[in-house]
Amino acid sequence: MITVHHLNNSRSQRIIWLLEELKLPYDVVQHQRDPVSQLAPQSLKDVHPLAKAPVLINGDITLVESGAMIEYLLDQQDSHSLRPTKSDANYYDYLQWLHFAEGSLSLPVITSLLLGFEKRSGDQAIDGYIAKELALDLSFIDAQLTAYPFFAGNSFSAADIMMTFLLESADKQALLAPYPNVVKYLSKIQQRSAYQESLKLG
Repeated sequence: MITVHHLNNSRSQRIIWLLEELKLPYDVVQHQRDPVSQLAPQSLKDVHPLAKAPVLINGDITLVESGAMIEYLLDQQDSHSLRPTKSDANYYDYLQWLHFAEGSLSLPVITSLLLGFEKRSGDQAIDGYIAKELALDLSFIDAQLTAYPFFAGNSFSAADIMMTFLLESADKQALLAPYPNVVKYLSKIQQRSAYQESLKLG
């Protein structure tokens, strides 16, 4: 049985959502952040020394990177659900966006979130760098969602699951107002029944 160690307000929501989309059986073990520090509890460190979520365990397999978990879970499927085949014209679009989430978008979105915890004048060099990176990344994303309804073209895929977590974080920081196609996309994605079910469980 697949077990997902889930931390509230974390990337592990992606994995619960994917499992709901795939209709695979799984268990969720809940961990709660410290309400003051927002750090993970000892219970998660007892599972894995990184004390980060998600942690996916299935038999002898233990994974701690959500992108690797997505590839692993899709490999358990006989069908090509949620991932184009390599012969598909959109396969490399899928692959690019699957990695763009953590490779490019994560740094400015998460840094912006962390900087929001401090009192800052807004004129530090890091603020200007993050603002520039956010504008660059979000403009690129908005252009993709102008041309196509999903990140891998015309079909929903696991790349959408990877991207949505960070776009929701950007939305909570009120960063998406200049990007109407991203806002429209999030509204559409959040109506998926598997997404809604993952919120109940996660």
